[in-house]
Amino acid sequence: MSPGNLHDEPRILNTLRAFIAVDLPPDVRTQLDAMTGRLRCLPGQECMRFVAASGIHLTLKFLGEISPDLAAGVHNVLDDAASSVPGFTIRIRGVGCFPNSRQPRVLWVDLDDPRGMLKTLQRAVEEGCARLKLLAEDRPFSPHLTLGRVRREAGAGAGAFVRSVLESERTLDFGEMPVDAVHLFRSDLRPSGAVYSRLHSAALGGGT
Repeated sequence: MSPGNLHDEPRILNTLRAFIAVDLPPDVRTQLDAMTGRLRCLPGQECMRFVAASGIHLTLKFLGEISPDLAAGVHNVLDDAASSVPGFTIRIRGVGCFPNSRQPRVLWVDLDDPRGMLKTLQRAVEEGCARLKLLAEDRPFSPHLTLGRVRREAGAGAGAFVRSVLESERTLDFGEMPVDAVHLFRSDLRPSGAVYSRLHSAALGGGT
């Protein structure tokens, strides 16, 4: 996700750019901010466009532009999906890149989901969205937190920089993070960056 701020109770217009995600607790955002601060000090970092920690989410599904009526249907999808999955924890550790370290495009922090609960939640969301005729994701779900993207004008040095990050941060471990709710977010693109609004939240396990 791109940099942004989070606000509740937004004003909904005719269409909205939306996505479904798990929000991150403040301590995780603090650690991500510290990490990107370290990376900005490394030689070659100018090849990257880093994401502000305030704008990082654990995205389960990007919806694109949808109508308010469809958003209301997604509320029900989230309620149903969340009620079918109990709360759980994941571990935030390790770094990686897409598609590979020779020609990287995205640098990310890895998520350890040993019980497969995050994938179970994402699958429940995907199945519910399919009932609303929303297109399925065109690639397998690969949970991660995006740290930054390689600039289009970056040259061959981007690969060397990303490989140096993979080596220097290979022992990264932020510890466990609870997952107790799933949210529908709206993203408003502005010159200063995206502004995120929470449209709906559903507690896992049918909690409140």
